[in-house]
Amino acid sequence: MANLKTTIAGLEMKNPVMTASGTFGYGIEFADFINLEDIGGIIVKGTTLKPREGNDYPRMAETASGMLNCVGLQNKGVDYFCEHIYPQIKDINTNMIVNVSGSCPEDYAECAARINELDHIPAIELNISCPNVRQGGMAFGVTCEGAQSVVRAVREVYRKTLIVKLSPNVTSISDIARSVEDAGADAVSLINTLMGMSIDIEKRRPRLSISTGGLSGPAVKPVAVRCVWQVSKAVNIPVIGLGGIMNERDAIEFMLAGASAVEIGTANFVDPAVSVKVANGINDWLDSHGCKSVAEIVGQLNC
Repeated sequence: MANLKTTIAGLEMKNPVMTASGTFGYGIEFADFINLEDIGGIIVKGTTLKPREGNDYPRMAETASGMLNCVGLQNKGVDYFCEHIYPQIKDINTNMIVNVSGSCPEDYAECAARINELDHIPAIELNISCPNVRQGGMAFGVTCEGAQSVVRAVREVYRKTLIVKLSPNVTSISDIARSVEDAGADAVSLINTLMGMSIDIEKRRPRLSISTGGLSGPAVKPVAVRCVWQVSKAVNIPVIGLGGIMNERDAIEFMLAGASAVEIGTANFVDPAVSVKVANGINDWLDSHGCKSVAEIVGQLNC
């Protein structure tokens, strides 16, 4: 067997495969299907300082090669997470990572500070694609200044591994990546969903309640691979790749492009055991290509 152990800014993982936030609940929902401890890391659903109801239904729509969603970060808030969810997941022997969202830097920081006190949560992933209420709804992650404002606020109060999730809905994702690195990010994950829209032509109405939503699934993979390739050459911190990964060959593409680890999202809705299958598939591919460790292929693209 090849050595699948991976380290992301001090975060030690038994393999480079994680589950993406919003597609795997809190992990415990999948315990009947797989051994959760076979996954390198589980990124739980987005958590905010205060409870959020999310958007009105319908908020998911299937597309030709993926899906659109506008769930709207529905969750019961960080206090509920700490009191009710954390006790259920703290003893799972893998990296349990919390995705943190907010409407202003102070909200992000306060949420992160509370999670910082949880001994068995070794990292957080900042979702900077949330609307900035102080800038008329513009997402923090679409400007270097906005992205830095969140990361700096969180870095002041958060002492563990800080991963920042980047949006592809920008002019230069490399510039955003460099800005969050400068602000104190330990790693970046990319990409978040692409903005999209679908219309019911008989009703002449959008299929989502707020008209637009995030596109995920196989359709976004070429964009995601390109972004990972560009960002991995622009920063000196680890890159985590995600976007349309359905099998081990997709994951290996991301690694060759420069990703030290990957996250699997939409594929979890198709096959709840896909993360473990991808980890095993990566091992088989490495063995068949004479590689002793997964580190041997990271960034090893011939071009």
